[in-house]
Parts: sequence; C-alpha cells; structure tokens
Amino acid sequence: MSPSAPEPRTSPIAGAAVSTATVRYWAAARAAAGTDSETVAGATVREVVDAAVVAHPDLARVAAVATFLLDGRAVGRDEPVPDGGTVEVLPPFAGG
Repeated sequence: MSPSAPEPRTSPIAGAAVSTATVRYWAAARAAAGTDSETVAGATVREVVDAAVVAHPDLARVAAVATFLLDGRAVGRDEPVPDGGTVEVLPPFAGG
C-alpha cells in the first residue's frame, strides 16, 4: 500500500480549495487587529476576512466598511483567493 498525497482542504463554498493568504492591515484595521500582517486561510476574500475577525473581534467593525485589495487590485468579498495571495484591508480614509 503506497502512501497517498494529503487531501486538499476545502471551503464550505462549493468545495473550493482553501488557500493561505497574507493579510495586510492599514490604519484603523491595523489598530483593531493589533498587527501589521498575518497569514490566514480561506478560499475567498470573505472567508479570509471572517477568519481574521474571529482571531481579532475588534476588527469586525472596521471590516464591515473596509475596501479590500487582492494582489493590488480592488475586489469584492466573493473573489477567490489564490494560494499565496495578499489581501489588504483598507478602512475608509478621511480627508482629501
């Protein structure tokens, strides 16, 4: 009997594979998370952000109104996250 490769983790979203992403926090998001960045697992931006909120409950208020970048481009919460991608959490900024 030969050893088999490990099964990929799956997301609750239609069996999508779970990726590991770097999450970068800016301004109020950084203050709420208590860190500049961290590694979080999830198949979509929503799953990555939800996992970050579980780890940092104070982030919930900021994440509810934040804009998200995935590898440098603005995306919605349902955007798939590639393994090794970078999700940035940008709270609203005042001024002009």
